[in-house]
Amino acid sequence: MYKDIFLDFNGTIINDLDLCVELLNVFLKEQGKKELSIDEYKHVFKFPIRQYYMDAGIDFNIESYESLAIRFIRAYQPRSMKCGLFPHIVDTVKRLKEMGIRVYILSASEQNNLLEQTNTYGITKYFDAVLGINNIHAASKVDIALDFMKKSGIKANETLFVGDTLHDYEVSLAMGVDCVLVSCGHQAKDILDKAGCRVINSVADIFSVL
Repeated sequence: MYKDIFLDFNGTIINDLDLCVELLNVFLKEQGKKELSIDEYKHVFKFPIRQYYMDAGIDFNIESYESLAIRFIRAYQPRSMKCGLFPHIVDTVKRLKEMGIRVYILSASEQNNLLEQTNTYGITKYFDAVLGINNIHAASKVDIALDFMKKSGIKANETLFVGDTLHDYEVSLAMGVDCVLVSCGHQAKDILDKAGCRVINSVADIFSVL
């Protein structure tokens, strides 16, 4: 039985896929590049974000990554409050808590932006901690996770991480914990399958692996 579960946020808890595809296509259209379908996006998206932008067709000679990152957050943050959560997220977390499992959010989102989102959706209170990073450039969350685990006395062999990207699987390896990936988020299932761990449709299906 797991005692601690970390959940990624974007694409795992919040259903922001359509918004992210839309904003990417705004940047591509501005540069005269081919826009991507949702399926194409789910096959090109990856971490680091800089590499994903390049693979999608963004030319940093036209506009810098730093400029695009700022513009993305300015457009994304207010609109993300209306994306909605994936079905049954709150009920799932409540049930996990009733089972005696501590549940945390671990995200590559900037901490204040992340808290604004969780507070707006009224879900902050359901989690034992909400962990984001200290900048808007969506860097790795490995250091944050390891530091939190050390300070909290969390045992890796009793911990599960749930995310929606191969980067989340890489994070789980660095944490030394088990991983489950959800296919409802930002990467396609055939890409997630490369990790070799269990892939489920959404967080609501997590009980099938507990």
